Amino acid sequence: MPKPSVRTTLALAASTIDHSLMLRVAVAAMLLFVLSAPAHAEERTIVVLGDSLSAAYGMDREQGWVAHLERRLADEQLPWRVANASVSGDTLRSGLNRLPRVLERHEPAIVIVALGGNDGLRGVSPGEIENNLTGIVEKARAAGAEVLIAGVRIPPNYGQAYTQRFAATFTDVAEEHDLRLVPRILDGVAENRDLMQDDGIHPRAEAQARILDNIWSELRPILEEQGSVES
Repeated sequence: MPKPSVRTTLALAASTIDHSLMLRVAVAAMLLFVLSAPAHAEERTIVVLGDSLSAAYGMDREQGWVAHLERRLADEQLPWRVANASVSGDTLRSGLNRLPRVLERHEPAIVIVALGGNDGLRGVSPGEIENNLTGIVEKARAAGAEVLIAGVRIPPNYGQAYTQRFAATFTDVAEEHDLRLVPRILDGVAENRDLMQDDGIHPRAEAQARILDNIWSELRPILEEQGSVES
């Protein structure tokens, strides 16, 4: 078998060197891309600590406002996941009791507290409501999470003094701890009977997008502060 010429040998060597060089350049470019990726691209978690208003009571879970939030974050390509830790019938006291397990499991960067309606309907004292809501805020913050409070209103038949004090509790806690507040999670919903289920307490599926808009108005600034969206 004839030996390859010197020219052929040199050509093969040059080809090998070129291939090796191209491979090194490609690997270097890939490493540069990975190392230069923004730190905030890592997915973080929003926990919703709520009751039946957030647990999609009376409808499929994917129809609820929390599922709407998940889809909005995905549509806007924001690096957040949502953990719905809402339980129908939950109160602020029970939410406070189960919060440590929720925080340990999900390690959230943001906690949306959407509790209190069942406390009001049961006539729990405003002082106890305030103490439990404050406890939730303090535990969430101690775990490194920012907190958004979603307030609720109760029917006027509980008496003017109680209903006013009840509503003021959410505002007081938010102001004391410098938190963002959605004054009424059902704003624009509860007063429209067509958007409410027959029990007059729970909103229909058609109302969930409006509920999300109420939440989003105060959640988006928090996402801006955390560098997820542009202001």
